[in-house]
Amino acid sequence: MSLPAQAHSPSPERIFEALNAYQRTASLKAAIELDLFTVIGEGLNSISELSTRCRASERGIRALCDYLVVLGFLSKDRDRYALNAESAKFLDRRSPACIASSVRFLAMPAMTGAFSDFTSVVRSGTPTLSGGAGTTGPEDPIWVEFAVAMAPMQAPLADLLAKIVGAADGEKWKVLDVAAGHGAFGIEIAKRNPSAEIFAQDWPRVLEVARANASEAGVTRRFHELPGSAFEIDFGGDYDIVLLTNFLQLFDRSAIQTVLRRVHAALKPGGRAVTLGFITNEDRVTPPMTAAFAIIMLGTTTGGDAYSFQEYAAMFVRAGFRINEHVPLPAGPQSVIISQK
Repeated sequence: MSLPAQAHSPSPERIFEALNAYQRTASLKAAIELDLFTVIGEGLNSISELSTRCRASERGIRALCDYLVVLGFLSKDRDRYALNAESAKFLDRRSPACIASSVRFLAMPAMTGAFSDFTSVVRSGTPTLSGGAGTTGPEDPIWVEFAVAMAPMQAPLADLLAKIVGAADGEKWKVLDVAAGHGAFGIEIAKRNPSAEIFAQDWPRVLEVARANASEAGVTRRFHELPGSAFEIDFGGDYDIVLLTNFLQLFDRSAIQTVLRRVHAALKPGGRAVTLGFITNEDRVTPPMTAAFAIIMLGTTTGGDAYSFQEYAAMFVRAGFRINEHVPLPAGPQSVIISQK
């Protein structure tokens, strides 16, 4: 005797998945740290081979690999494992598109710890991280780790941004990169445009990372450093382009307005401010991955958010910008706003 089917019967599966989601993070982090994806990509794909090469127990490797199959990061044929297209491109360290280094920032204890008492965060509206200061305090060392770990993940975005602004046209540009971090966005413009001079602003230790990346890219002579706070340092003036990549979203509206007024003053007439970030639709719940960024900002900053294009446009207009264009990117949760003085 079979049980009667119940159409659209509620299931607790989504609840269990959410409550156990930390296991996904821990498992992917372990696999990256063990170089599991790279080893499988090299052709070692049995439990015994992986155990030896990754210096891990056979019990541990078996459970981890099977779980990664369940999650869709690996496939399994009898007792052999293989990478799927996604893992081969983004998690095998031999791939030019590998973003495995991002685990150093995204899953670092400081970031995951920000959510260990999230009830308190929601109640107070402020993070527990760094004694309530979040990640935006002066010279927070977390941004050095960000600059080192996240550069590979940002490289495709830097490529897209350089195309959007027309860097390859070769015009003589003076470019300000606010909170440059790894420097990838300004550096990519400099690589494509031999007439571009890049002025990178960030904390001194972060700029050390950007300087090394500029040297590797061969643009050091056109890469200038502006160490200090984006809210206080003298930017200079007559910029053709100001880059605001993954920065404005870290702050509340008042702080953003302060930065935008300073950026507007630094631009020459007709100059452009180029904002990259997690920019939601007006409903603030779509696209899903973009809208979910607001939770990260709640847990790690004192005032950051995932703002809508309409909210950003209003702030740019108040700062004196005439034109604001929202430019969706081909893939991923981020998009661009081009604002003209």
